[in-house]
Amino acid sequence: MSAAVTTNGRLPLTGINVADFSWFAAGPICAEVMGTYGATVVRVESESHMDGLRGVGPFPQGKTGYNVSGYFNNYNANKLNVTIDLNTEKGRDLALRLVRWADVFLTNMTPRIIERWRLTYDELVKVRPDIIAAYQPMQGFDGPHRDFLGFGAVLGPITGFNHLTGFPNRPPTGLGTNYPDYVINPIHTLTAILAALRYRRRTGRGQRIELAQIESAVAALAPAVMDCTVNGRSQTRAGNRLPHAAPHGAFRCQGIKVPTPFGEQDEQRWCVIACFNEGQWSALRTAMGDPAWARDGRFATLPGRKQHEDELEQRIEQWTAQRSPEEVMETLQASGVPAAVVQNARDCLESDPHLRERSYYVYLDHPEAGRTAYDGPGFRLSKTPAQYRTPAPCLGEHNQQVCKEILGLSDDEIADLIVEQVLH
Repeated sequence: MSAAVTTNGRLPLTGINVADFSWFAAGPICAEVMGTYGATVVRVESESHMDGLRGVGPFPQGKTGYNVSGYFNNYNANKLNVTIDLNTEKGRDLALRLVRWADVFLTNMTPRIIERWRLTYDELVKVRPDIIAAYQPMQGFDGPHRDFLGFGAVLGPITGFNHLTGFPNRPPTGLGTNYPDYVINPIHTLTAILAALRYRRRTGRGQRIELAQIESAVAALAPAVMDCTVNGRSQTRAGNRLPHAAPHGAFRCQGIKVPTPFGEQDEQRWCVIACFNEGQWSALRTAMGDPAWARDGRFATLPGRKQHEDELEQRIEQWTAQRSPEEVMETLQASGVPAAVVQNARDCLESDPHLRERSYYVYLDHPEAGRTAYDGPGFRLSKTPAQYRTPAPCLGEHNQQVCKEILGLSDDEIADLIVEQVLH
């Protein structure tokens, strides 16, 4: 995928400089979006404090090292990378020079790390008075849990997601991924940064942004919070079911055999079906051939279907199990019934005709990882579309470029910093 050149040669954030001191996902994803829409983003790491995702798979087959993690690379396209030891005074001086260059400072490090490195807002405005400093502390800068450690895997439980995820009478299963890191927190932060940039354009003044990740994430559970507030109910795990729909679940379909390094293996496949009104239930009955069991009076109304939901799901699965999930989805969609294949990564990358037609995934050539897929833009602008210009940077790949072109250091100064291990 290659974006078209914009009519004026500029992307929306062209000319905006971002000093990205974040790691893992919540911060880097936000900075990557800014880079994709034109900002110049410098990612700061060090060999002693590199992004932990660099050591997390998946890795291309047969390749190892700090630069080939698909996890890390997917969140760091369109960035420069410099390695600075922030535990040294000269390293901190370099960091402040980068802040002086930047319009936006971004970090999701814990408050105590930011304070130890002396990169608080009060320190940053001394070198760049109009800086927009975006902090993403997990639980905020104050309160009894300000220094608690954790990532998305911790935010899931403490914000209530895990409590609602799973099946009744079983322990919470969680979301299977660090959901707040990828969807909620980075885009809330991006929205705040864009608002602050607009404010600065009008007033000339910057500001501090505090995005407490716990508050950003818990906002996504508004229906459960409202139910508790209004009705005094504390919702709990209900599997795939909803109180106002039946059927509403994932139904087993025909499986397939897939090749693996260990030979062919069976892979279960599923399709989601949801009926929110009587018209959809009637359409589902017709699509299934209106079997005799579906005409049973027990299933004639939503209360009846909810009362006998176990049997309802078993009956429907007898029909879906004889078909591929794609056939089930296409048949039901054509009949006006909400349905969708439960896709895995292979389906999304290789089989989904809709994602392929829209060219969602972007393929970039990385010097060590090779040609790999990157998530495409989460939104599309018709006049200034996203541009994926460069793959994720290798560790310290742009030390010389950043030090010379952005920080204005001489070759001798750079050499001295390397010898002193301030630059790694």
